[in-house]
Amino acid sequence: MASRTLDRVGSGPLWRQLQDELLARLDAGEFTEQFPGELALVEEYGVSRHTVRQALRQLRADGVIVAERGRQPRVAPPSEIAQPMGALYSLFASVEAAGLTQRSVVRAFDTRADALVAERLDLEASTPLVYLERLRLAGDEPLALDRVWLPAALATPLLEADFAHTSLYAELTSRTGIRLDQGREDIHAVIPTATERAQLHCAHDVAALSINRFSFAQGRPVEWRHTLVRGDRFALTAEFDAGTGYRLT
Repeated sequence: MASRTLDRVGSGPLWRQLQDELLARLDAGEFTEQFPGELALVEEYGVSRHTVRQALRQLRADGVIVAERGRQPRVAPPSEIAQPMGALYSLFASVEAAGLTQRSVVRAFDTRADALVAERLDLEASTPLVYLERLRLAGDEPLALDRVWLPAALATPLLEADFAHTSLYAELTSRTGIRLDQGREDIHAVIPTATERAQLHCAHDVAALSINRFSFAQGRPVEWRHTLVRGDRFALTAEFDAGTGYRLT
């Protein structure tokens, strides 16, 4: 007997109902370990194999699942965000350019002192700093844990911004007139902690990139940032030739 039922007297075709049902279950976080095969869906919903194949065909066309001949369907991996090396980039813009919606869960946004970061920004240890901590998402999947510090003397107007769906650099320019024009990044491959894996929805065998960024505007230190980004969703790229080496864009 089927454990789930579809509306057999409604106007919608069964394959469409099944597709909507599977999408709803995916959105609810099911199938993280394994997506059910055709026969399992036939038994669970009490429909024909033809109906199941129609529903899966559309899910495959939409890029939701990957179904190869002779193999059980599986959830499609998240899209990868590629970022050219050597550019002062916005993670927000990079995600949107990949065709994904970037949104953030703001975990902390306040003014505080941090002696170590203040020293990096060439400030006195007690200097107030604007601190913004976000979980960055690309589409519906976590991408990065992002923490940024800026001198409060420059960045206090940012405290009025809503960073659920906006770029820090765009807000910095529009609210303060400051445009970053130079920076440096140090990038290391790391193994996320158990807590970080849980926050980023990382599998146990997925590494991450730990990125420290130091940014300037007209020679003045403005931003110190640490970002932990999933290694299976983010790639750094560079172009080069034999004559000039890397072309940083």
